[in-house]
Amino acid sequence: MEHLINENIKNIEISGIRKFFNLVAGTKDMISLTIGQPDFPTPAHVKEAGKQAIDENFTSYTHNAGMLELRQAAATFVKEKYDLTYNPETEVITTIGASEAIDIAFRTILKEGTEVILPGPVYPGYEPIIRLCGAKPIYADTTNNQFRLTADIIEKYITDKTRCIVLPYPSNPTGASLTKEEIMEIASLVKGKDIFVLADEIYSELVYDHAHFSIGTILKEQTIVINGLSKSHSMTGWRIGFIFAPEYLAKHILKVHQYNVSCATSISQAAALEALTLGKDDALEMKKEYVLRREYVFNRLMEMGLDIVKPDGAFYFFVKLPEKYPNSFDFSLSLVEKAGVAVVPGSAFSPLGEGYIRLSFAYSMETLTEAMNRMDTFFRQ
Repeated sequence: MEHLINENIKNIEISGIRKFFNLVAGTKDMISLTIGQPDFPTPAHVKEAGKQAIDENFTSYTHNAGMLELRQAAATFVKEKYDLTYNPETEVITTIGASEAIDIAFRTILKEGTEVILPGPVYPGYEPIIRLCGAKPIYADTTNNQFRLTADIIEKYITDKTRCIVLPYPSNPTGASLTKEEIMEIASLVKGKDIFVLADEIYSELVYDHAHFSIGTILKEQTIVINGLSKSHSMTGWRIGFIFAPEYLAKHILKVHQYNVSCATSISQAAALEALTLGKDDALEMKKEYVLRREYVFNRLMEMGLDIVKPDGAFYFFVKLPEKYPNSFDFSLSLVEKAGVAVVPGSAFSPLGEGYIRLSFAYSMETLTEAMNRMDTFFRQ
């Protein structure tokens, strides 16, 4: 009966990140720098809010868009942090993480034959959804521009089929971000065109060298801003994300969300409310630690003679491999076998990621120190 399965489903694959992680899982004495997940626990006061929600039987459906109090807190949070202005009643949707937000946004704006411009290399979660919508991902090469998808690059890829541009900054896998000036140039390029911008800002609280600037502040009518609590508040398993979009667009996205999941988990919403109010600055302490880790790993990789761009945000290094290692998958497998260190092959992040590896520094200094020591020994062999 397999011949009856949707061809679009057959033609997509499991994420290369997970594929490699699953392949090497169980390797003895292995240090894994593969998964993009904070190593900090969810803040205690946020966990207590979740427990209290259970104890008080807050276990029923909420409004499809999420409980209003939470949407109000989310709107206040992005206003205070990034000067974004959204009506919590009509322009904010609480989702099952940023992943569901991406899914329902694409399903609302894409149709057969349309095109989506993505920076390459890029997180692998976009392409499959784009293809499931019958649309086509167009990878814009950013490898010679410090992984920044700037207006001059975007312009080369715009056609009459372009429906959306994805701005995932700070970036997974590269850690690159965009400056206010670069964002303004992109806004100027697409303003008034029949093109949406999907701004995936899940790492917005983890920008290190300049303030995060959202295109939603200057191009609201064409922009879908996606954010959430997974990275900022170490709440990956709670699965709370948000869509911020103008009312004319949000009301249609909400329909897809409603028939997809009904609503986000009530218990997680209660915890999220705590995170966005009393815990609105919880990310700052984590950020201080990430800065220390970034500096340490950067210096060690430079000492190894590797070609790297220092990340502006998130918690990844995207490392260019020496020419004698032409295949990132084979290199990564060899690094596991000979050094006991797991990273992610760059090929998992589109064909433009080949020749690179991604390593996460969302691990303790003890773990990072041992991993860098092992990698240093490996490269000296």
